[in-house]
Amino acid sequence: MRSSAVEILPETRTRRRTLLLPLCLVACGVVPRLILARETFLNPDEALHYLLSDQPSLAMAYKASLTTAHPPLLVLVLHYWRLLGTSELALRTLALLTGTAFCWIMFLWLRRVADRATALAGLTLFLFAPSLITLSAEVRQYSLLLFFAASSLYFLERALEENSPRMMLLSSCALYLALLSHYSSLIFALAIGVYALVRFLAARERGAVLGAWIVGQLGSVTLCAFLIFTHILRVRRLGLPQGIADTWLRTSIFHSGEDHLLTFIFGRTTRLSRYFFSHGTIGVAALLLFVFGILFLLRDKKKPESLHKPTPSQIAILLALPFLITLGAAIAGIYPYGGTRHDSLLIMFAIPGVSIGLVRLKIRWPWLKPVGLITGLAICNIFSYPPPPYIPRKNQNRRFMREAIRFVRQSVPPGSVVYVDHPGGLLLSYYLCGNAVVPFESQSQPFLTSRCGDYEAVTPARRLWSFDPDTFPGTVQEMRRRHELHPEAQVWMFQSGWIDWHEEVWIAQLRDYGCYDPQQFGPNIIVCRMMLDAERLKSN
Repeated sequence: MRSSAVEILPETRTRRRTLLLPLCLVACGVVPRLILARETFLNPDEALHYLLSDQPSLAMAYKASLTTAHPPLLVLVLHYWRLLGTSELALRTLALLTGTAFCWIMFLWLRRVADRATALAGLTLFLFAPSLITLSAEVRQYSLLLFFAASSLYFLERALEENSPRMMLLSSCALYLALLSHYSSLIFALAIGVYALVRFLAARERGAVLGAWIVGQLGSVTLCAFLIFTHILRVRRLGLPQGIADTWLRTSIFHSGEDHLLTFIFGRTTRLSRYFFSHGTIGVAALLLFVFGILFLLRDKKKPESLHKPTPSQIAILLALPFLITLGAAIAGIYPYGGTRHDSLLIMFAIPGVSIGLVRLKIRWPWLKPVGLITGLAICNIFSYPPPPYIPRKNQNRRFMREAIRFVRQSVPPGSVVYVDHPGGLLLSYYLCGNAVVPFESQSQPFLTSRCGDYEAVTPARRLWSFDPDTFPGTVQEMRRRHELHPEAQVWMFQSGWIDWHEEVWIAQLRDYGCYDPQQFGPNIIVCRMMLDAERLKSN
C-alpha cells in the first residue's frame, strides 16, 4: 500500500504544478470582472432583465419574459437569484461566475484538442478580452449562453474520446440550456452538429454514443419547435425583431442593392474583431492570427495520437463554420453579423483560432509571443474603444447614479411629474421607484402613467429608445397638456442610458424647450425641470 501511494504522489504533485499557472490566471481574471460589477451602475438592459424577473411567481416571470426578443432562461433564473440580493453586485454575480467558468471550460477543451501552450494562450485571451470582461459583469444572457455552449462542446469532446454515452447526454443537456439562453445558440447547435457528424463519419466505432447523440439531436429539434411556437412567432407578430433590425442593428445585416457583398464581409468581420478586443488595431492583428491558424490546421496532415482525437482539419471546420453560418444568416437578412454583442457566441471559436495561430507562428525570438500577448491585452483594456452603442466605464461609475437619485429626492418636490424615455424609465424603476414604470409591451395609449414613490412617472407607451430632437417635441406637447390640467405639479425630465446625441447639442436643444438648468451626473445622466411656458413666451 505504501509503495503504491509513493508512486501516485509524484503524479499528483505534477498535476498540481500543471494547474498552478492556469488557476493563477483565473484568479487574476476575476479581479477586473469583480471591479466592473461592483463599481458601475446597471445599464438599461440589465435593469429590464431584473424588472422582468421581479414578479410574484415563476409563471408571471415566464409570461413577462415573452415580451423580450430572448428565450426565458435568464429571467427564470433571476427570479430566484434575486432572493440572494438585488444590489448591482449581487445581480451580476451570476454572470461573473458563469463567465469565469466559461473561460476555464474552454481551457480544458483546448488542452484536449491542442496542446498546453495553446490552451494557456487561449485561457489568457478568454480571461482578459475586454468584451468578455464586460459580458461577465452584466445581467445579460451571454454569460449563460457561453457557459452552456462551452460545456456542451467539452462534454461532446469527452464523449467522442471516451466513447461515453453519459458524456454525450451531458453535452445534449448543456445544449438545451444554451438554446434556452439566447437564440444565437441555434448557430452553435448547427455548427457543433456538423462537427459531431464529421467526427462520427471518420470514427470506426459508434454504437451507443451515436445513438445517444441522435436522441440528443431530436431533443434539440423538439425544443426549437417549442420556442418557435411559444415565443418566436409571437415576437415576430409584435414586430420586435424587425424593429431592432431596422434601427441600430441595420448595419449588421446585408441589404441587397445598398451594400456591396465583399465590402460587407470584410467590413463586418473587422468590426467584429474590433468588438471582441475593443480596439481596432489589436482586433485586426487577432483576425490575421485567426486566419493563419485556420490555414495552418487545414494544411496540417499530421494524424492524431488516437482515432478518437480530432484531426486538425476537423478542428478547422469547427472553428470556421460558426462564422460562415452567421455571415450567411446576415446576408439572408436573418441575423446580424458585425460588431455587436449579439455575435458574442463567435468569440468562443475566434480565440482558439487566434491561440493556434499565435503558438504556431514561427518567429526568431519565441519570447516575443507572450510579451506581445500581454502587451496587446494591456492596450485593449487601457485604450478600450469598442463599437457603439456603449457607455464608457468612467461614465458608468455608480457614484453618478447615486448622486442623481439623491438630487431627485432632495430637489424634486413630492407630487411632481417625471417624464422618462425607455432607458431612463428602466433605470428609474430600479434605482428610485421600486417597480416598473415602463411598459414591457406597446400600449394603445400614447403615454403610460405610473406611481414612482412620491412622484408620478410618465413614459411613452411605445419603446422610445432615447429622447432626441426628432422625438422630444411630441413629449413636450404631452407635458403641456398634462400641465394645463394640473398646473400645481412641477414637471421634470430624467434621462439616462445610451444618450446618442452629442452632449452639447442635446443640452442646447433642451434649453429651447424650457430646460434652463440641466443637472448632469456624468455624460449619461440628465435631470432637468421643464419650464413649459418657455417656448410659448419665446414665440410671442
